[in-house]
Amino acid sequence: MAHHPWPNLMGKTLLQIIPDLAAGGAERTTVEMAEAITNAGGRALVISQGGRLERQLANAGGELITMKVASKNPLRIRANAEAMAKLIATQSIDLVHARSRAPAWSAYRATQQTQTPFVTTYHGAYSGVSGPKRRYNSVMAKGDLVIANSDWTAAHIIGVHGTDPDTVVTIPRGVDFDLFDPARVAAERIDRLRQAWEIDPSDGRLTLLLPGRLTSWKGQHLAIDALAALSGEERVGLRLILAGDAQGRAKYVAELENSIITNGLGGVVSIVGHCSDMPAACALADIILAPSTRPEAFGRVAAEASAMAKPVIVADHGGQREIVIEGQTGTRADPGSAPSLTACIRTLVNLPQSARTAMGNAGQIHVRQRFSKKQLQTSTLAVYARLLNI
Repeated sequence: MAHHPWPNLMGKTLLQIIPDLAAGGAERTTVEMAEAITNAGGRALVISQGGRLERQLANAGGELITMKVASKNPLRIRANAEAMAKLIATQSIDLVHARSRAPAWSAYRATQQTQTPFVTTYHGAYSGVSGPKRRYNSVMAKGDLVIANSDWTAAHIIGVHGTDPDTVVTIPRGVDFDLFDPARVAAERIDRLRQAWEIDPSDGRLTLLLPGRLTSWKGQHLAIDALAALSGEERVGLRLILAGDAQGRAKYVAELENSIITNGLGGVVSIVGHCSDMPAACALADIILAPSTRPEAFGRVAAEASAMAKPVIVADHGGQREIVIEGQTGTRADPGSAPSLTACIRTLVNLPQSARTAMGNAGQIHVRQRFSKKQLQTSTLAVYARLLNI
């Protein structure tokens, strides 16, 4: 693929390590890099417990090696380190790239033992102020080169771990513009979701969408509180869809359902479960929310929403600040503040449709310039090339 300014990885074997292949941002990036490694002539191995994205990985040219790498058990971490060291030798692995803490400890030990270049991607703003927790997190800053997925994350790594700034490379996560492109989402896909979610497009209500797994820090409870503070007249024109996997958090889901009923939002807020067609979900929404109460290291929801030309409301901290331009592509609410989120919702809802469309279009231009999958792939391959001296 000569039209990419990509290094030639012919004859090179690169190993990525991630706990599982569910549908999160780190997992998608693993698949995207398997594709890039393959297209650059290399062999793309992935150690993982497998999951939803296995087929995509195979289609991208990646080879899955199944290993139980999600465990934090020190004995399991040590056993995995031995298994990885053997694999590095038998498969002639040239570089290892770890994307999560538990498997990164195994990978770190294996690469030290075999003198293999080691890259880490710091995907999250890992919480932890206690000594043991900080030490556990520190492995993500031990790569020969450390990739941060936003400027905010890079500052966090240098500040918390004292990492040499010269070894930290900021590579924003990419959006797949082949998927997140309004022109490529067929009307049937949108209709299918409308039916599944029982949305009547003729009722004239604006649809607010909050995508993200159902966990308290993603801010679903905050969005319910924010809607509850609107007047009855304002609510009549709105609906809020909470789309995401509960991942076994039955207690949290029950709390959300309770809050919906208590606040009299039965006809307004719906919890619809995991959505496997996010481009269509974005297409049917009028406004997309990402009011995370903890800082997002990057903010994939905001970037994908903008790619679909939709105005976004995010919490004003973490990596999301780099994605949403206040007043131009969306608006930013005070983190954790329901009144601030209410004000943001009211602002966007009261804009004329033409102004919301203009905001969405501005967002699309912004993310296409800054957050492309191709840019992520090219920049990450450059990190590999730097360590492989090619």
